[in-house]
Amino acid sequence: MESIKDKVAIIGMGTSKFGELWDQGAEDLIVDAASEAFADAGVEPAQIEAAWFGTFDSGYTGQVLASPLQLQYIPITRVENACATGIDAIRNAAFGLIAKAYDLVLVVGLEKMKDVGFGGLLGAPGVFHPVYGAQASAPGRYSLAATRYFERYGISPEEGKRLLAKISVKSHYNGARNPKAHLRREVTEEQVINAPIISWPLGLYDCCGVTDGAAAAILCRTEDVYKYKQSDEYITIKGAAISVGPGWGKERSDYDYTHWPETTAAANMVYTQAGITDPRREIDLAEVHDCFSIAELIAIESLGFCEHGKARQDIEAGSFTLSGDLPVNPSGGLKSFGHPLGASGCREISEVYYQLLGRANLPERQLKNPRLGLVHNQGGHPGRFMAGVCLLGLPGA
Repeated sequence: MESIKDKVAIIGMGTSKFGELWDQGAEDLIVDAASEAFADAGVEPAQIEAAWFGTFDSGYTGQVLASPLQLQYIPITRVENACATGIDAIRNAAFGLIAKAYDLVLVVGLEKMKDVGFGGLLGAPGVFHPVYGAQASAPGRYSLAATRYFERYGISPEEGKRLLAKISVKSHYNGARNPKAHLRREVTEEQVINAPIISWPLGLYDCCGVTDGAAAAILCRTEDVYKYKQSDEYITIKGAAISVGPGWGKERSDYDYTHWPETTAAANMVYTQAGITDPRREIDLAEVHDCFSIAELIAIESLGFCEHGKARQDIEAGSFTLSGDLPVNPSGGLKSFGHPLGASGCREISEVYYQLLGRANLPERQLKNPRLGLVHNQGGHPGRFMAGVCLLGLPGA
């Protein structure tokens, strides 16, 4: 299998503000994100030859992209792969460029989650499976992972709550310093521990918010960067992969809730493409899927950043903070920045893009000389996942 390493460049990115955006419609958010990406890349909408539009269960077609941006009769492909939608849209756009079907393309991820009038995921009410009946809630499924993790690794309930609280405190600290984040507020461990319980041990501050937002990227083949970009401010895709599990884990009595096999499979594909043999030492930052605090903990282990059952030591040592040896979710993550499903993967890629180019918006957020960054998303529930991983880096990294 031929690697895609360094064949595709991202030359422009943009994001809307994330939050409860009652005064903006879907098209407003698309314009905000895409206009920023066009300006960053130094190109015009008329130059775009194809687009990929990532959105989850919204009913939107490519028309919602073409209309506000006035894209003229080009192919627009709608991508939906649950929470891995944004990464999958980038991945498909990259393949279109590698195939030389197009030279310059646009990716936009979008979700207007607040407009539906209820909390949680779009389309969630009334979901029914013919074998196991009504679907459990996302907090309920992830709480099973948390309690199983505590039991397997000898962590008491009190210790476990405090361990998860440290993750949420880190996320809010980072997000409070990010001007486009949804929940820009620092919290303390005691606030997290004593917050209302959603599904034990997950409390209010262990769960990401319901968020509106959009993110956009402009890509071309790396060999063509200087046809469009008048500077060296671009990054390249080192590897991208999607892994979809068979989805029967939670019906099996031997299912291991403390490890995400789909995440590991996607990560291994990417590490092979990029030639990564020691991800903890070779990767400089990571944006991982932290819809819940326990999700970040298990993702860190499943991505190979530390051994299974050993994340606790790194979390307590501050290894994944902005000043640690591997900053995780420097943007604030889904927990603090927000999680509009179709936009999240593309938005996480934008954090890596800005960090690698030295353009994080505040000196206290900017990491020191990063060269490689990983982005991870997973959709579904423990036992029924699909996962996406994308590795990005500076040219030559």
